[in-house]
Amino acid sequence: MTAYGRMMQTLRTPDERFDDLPDFPYAPRYCELPDDEGGTLRVAWVQDGPDRADPVLMLHGEPSWSYLYRKMIPVLAAAGHRVICPDLVGFGRSDKPTRREDHSYARHVEWMRALAFDVLDLRNVTLVGQDWGGLIGLRLAAEHPERFARLVVANTGLPNGDQPMAEIWWRFREAIQTAPKLDIGWFVQGGCRRQMSDTVRAGYDAPFPDDAYCAGPRAMPGLVPTSPDDPAAAANKTAWTKLCVSPTPMLVAFSDSDPITGPMAEIFKREMRGAQGVDHPVVRGAGHFLQEDAGEELADYIVKFLRR
Repeated sequence: MTAYGRMMQTLRTPDERFDDLPDFPYAPRYCELPDDEGGTLRVAWVQDGPDRADPVLMLHGEPSWSYLYRKMIPVLAAAGHRVICPDLVGFGRSDKPTRREDHSYARHVEWMRALAFDVLDLRNVTLVGQDWGGLIGLRLAAEHPERFARLVVANTGLPNGDQPMAEIWWRFREAIQTAPKLDIGWFVQGGCRRQMSDTVRAGYDAPFPDDAYCAGPRAMPGLVPTSPDDPAAAANKTAWTKLCVSPTPMLVAFSDSDPITGPMAEIFKREMRGAQGVDHPVVRGAGHFLQEDAGEELADYIVKFLRR
């Protein structure tokens, strides 16, 4: 097991762990980003579609990686869009800091900002954010509105500690922080309505050969603001206020069976200026990970939204 980086110790999942993933033929791309401690991190993403088309930036959440979007990428690329799916630091093919304390909400926002704007210089972006992909992506959209043309929120939110989290989320947080061994595929399956094959489950396990690689999945639930004095609460509240008055069009595409974020759908529709006058779908028969349960359907809704 080899550690990379300087001050921040990280692990890099061996490439062979990603061989022969079903329905995920995309060659990874890499860049080096500052790790906030004097070293660098290698961050990965996959891309498809015309290079000169406007970008659709799809951000995954906890405890998945860009593999979650494998059913959506070809639909959006075939419709003529440049699709970009990063792996958050600590997930997928991106480097994995070995300590939970290396992760913070602010760092994850900055790492994705640096990739999207400093490295890729994305403009006229359509954001697709689910789970932590929304928590990070909506911060970017609020703080850099000139970069974004549209927003798609799917089973996500922007918590600031003012509202209680669902009891099932607290149970998830406890389980993922304390389990002796993390079975990532099992946790993803628990957020789906449809049964995944063993091969697909193995795809979700691929980035994490053993628990030394799992600091990111174990840390992320603890970074969600659950009280107003949380370190990220004020920034999220500011971002929410900005988004409420933003004219940037917003599509609210939630599933009908997500006990964690489900109530946020109506809040987005009611409070966001950009959501007014938009035909918002409900993805039926899908759980928290609606990309896995109904990825092609969700992608079709996004394609229609992009044609408005």
